[in-house]
Amino acid sequence: MKIVIKVGTSTLAYPNGCLNIRRTEELCKVISDLKNSGQEIILVSSGAIGMGVGKLSLKERPTDMPTKQAAAAVGQCELMYTYDRLFSEYNHTVAQILLTASDVRQEDRKGNFINTLNRLLELGVLPIVNENDSVATEEIGIGDNDTLAAIVAVNAGAELLVLLSDIDGLYTADPHRQTGAELIPVVADLAEVEGFAGGKGSSLGTGGMRTKLAAAKICTASGCDMIISNGDKPSLLYGIVGGEKIGTRFLAKR
Repeated sequence: MKIVIKVGTSTLAYPNGCLNIRRTEELCKVISDLKNSGQEIILVSSGAIGMGVGKLSLKERPTDMPTKQAAAAVGQCELMYTYDRLFSEYNHTVAQILLTASDVRQEDRKGNFINTLNRLLELGVLPIVNENDSVATEEIGIGDNDTLAAIVAVNAGAELLVLLSDIDGLYTADPHRQTGAELIPVVADLAEVEGFAGGKGSSLGTGGMRTKLAAAKICTASGCDMIISNGDKPSLLYGIVGGEKIGTRFLAKR
């Protein structure tokens, strides 16, 4: 199976922007094991700006564009160094692909991206995709990495997109605020759940449930299932790949 896994800043880093070493190591171990089992995996990773915040010892995520871009430039180095080091321990080679909105909107550039992505997979490499936050300026470009992950999944012809977030899935209300909120295990019609989307995600990230539902709309319309699961437990990926009912699954229109 060809799977796109998107990991959010809240999974990779603590609120202060410093790397969550234990969780990131477990994530890389599980992904490496899934690759060993024969799965084709593409990783879409947030975290550049968040890690830049930690590396630069900033007190909070910057709001002005130049500082965002500077943090992204510093953080992207840290992010890829970490992935290269951890995946190398399990004999997997990684490649970095940085995209802007123009790269997926212009047909010739999109074609180049798809060709590169497919060749990397043929060579057994793990592509790690992120937005080119150091040069993009349209909220920092495509908008959020949930949308980016959906675009990557569609263009890669993936069967499944997994969004690892700081929540177990889509709920009938915000579970952090309402104890009676119930997890929705399967969504066949997005129109029925659009009212359950909340606001922005963590202080270091840009996502939230609205961006995840937008990603689901892109994926399901193109025949790709999408699952929202909790990134606190990377080992859940084993169950997801094995077909277990974990998180919220959005069913593709086939």
